[in-house]
Amino acid sequence: MDFANLFPASSNAAYDGSILSAWYLGLMAVLTIGPGCIHNFLKDGGAQSIAGLRLERHQRLIVHLFAWAGATQIVWGLAMVAVVWRYQALVPLVLALLVIERSLHLWSMWIGSKSGGYRPPEAHVTLALVPANLLFLLLSL
Repeated sequence: MDFANLFPASSNAAYDGSILSAWYLGLMAVLTIGPGCIHNFLKDGGAQSIAGLRLERHQRLIVHLFAWAGATQIVWGLAMVAVVWRYQALVPLVLALLVIERSLHLWSMWIGSKSGGYRPPEAHVTLALVPANLLFLLLSL
């Protein structure tokens, strides 16, 4: 096995978009990994202590769902770090994926919500992230 194939030669020389977009993607990586760690390693996954959810019923299920979401956030954030650090030619693609991801979050938290008006703390940040992600995507092109 050759683990060098895990990280092939850098493609950074092919990126000619704004360096601000790459730095922004790095910030988004941190803002993705951080909550992922909270969801994975905090005893309640942040469900009650941060989101204010009542855990009297279905506590194990809720905490497990938070941990599952946190695991995907950590991996997605690490992928962003790899792009910023070594594969900057992929910055536009990853920013486009962030636009899609955050737009889906926006839809589920604000438009298509069936939560009876409850919105997690992240809901308000997402309102700003969708246009910011779109701006930095355009700059990266």
